[in-house]
Amino acid sequence: MREELSRLGLLLGEKGLDRLAGARVAVFGLGGVGGHAAEALARSGVGSLSLFDADTVAPSNLNRQLVALKSSIGRPKAEALAERLADAAPGCAVVPYVVFYGPENADEYPMSDYDFVLDAVDNVTAKLTLLTRCAAAGVPAVTCMGTGNKLHPERLRLGPLEKTETCPLARVMRRECRKRGLKNVMAVWSDEPPLPPLERVTGENGKSVPGSTAFVPAAAGLLMASYAVRCLAGV
Repeated sequence: MREELSRLGLLLGEKGLDRLAGARVAVFGLGGVGGHAAEALARSGVGSLSLFDADTVAPSNLNRQLVALKSSIGRPKAEALAERLADAAPGCAVVPYVVFYGPENADEYPMSDYDFVLDAVDNVTAKLTLLTRCAAAGVPAVTCMGTGNKLHPERLRLGPLEKTETCPLARVMRRECRKRGLKNVMAVWSDEPPLPPLERVTGENGKSVPGSTAFVPAAAGLLMASYAVRCLAGV
């Protein structure tokens, strides 16, 4: 047993670690949620990790995103995180993809290449494309609902998307998944009503920028990683 995984091995055993070492996992979206999920997976002994994100690190990311450092501002998030994980978990083969995943390029990245998929993107079309493709390929996945404008990580939950409530994004996703016949979708979500920002800030896309913390997105990402690790390890 590798020394860096010895503590995890006390909980999962050799068989569990072997399953993780042979697992191929993809994380879509590497912001406050996805970055923490990806690092937890790498540190848990996942053998192969594909990272998808088209964005670059911005100063506004410094308050919550694992990949965001003064030294990484302006760099593609996927490449910066891959470099960090190579140092944190050298046993994990990390491949960065500086792309925005969606219907127009989904055929280039078949879900059948993976044993598990984590959806941490904030675009509804991309989320639905991912979940539809995963279902068609029989690949397990977990999706994250909204973590912006929230202060309480203890109100995060993991469970079927059909049973979510309160979250505006979850409401949209429930409706759209029903239209597509998608069932038994596992989701991380919060029952905390979104807080209204103290002032309205508009992004480049003309939409209001949500407030965000260092702890709610991170906790959501760790919940996603926990679920993936337990499924892959068979515990």
